Amino acid sequence: MARRRGVMSDHMKEEIAKELGFYDTVQQEGWGGIKSRDAGNMVKRAIEMAEQNMQKKDRP
Repeated sequence: MARRRGVMSDHMKEEIAKELGFYDTVQQEGWGGIKSRDAGNMVKRAIEMAEQNMQKKDRP
């Protein structure tokens, strides 16, 4: 089965992982080493960031 290409850039994923406190796990074990809860929180945070950016663009 082929892996899908990610939507988030590696830089963005790393920044969010640092913000949420599990970047050390990513460095030691790679992205496959993070908990599913951490992955879900990362996606949730990315969505929040995207929504904030959209709101900023809508403002005059």
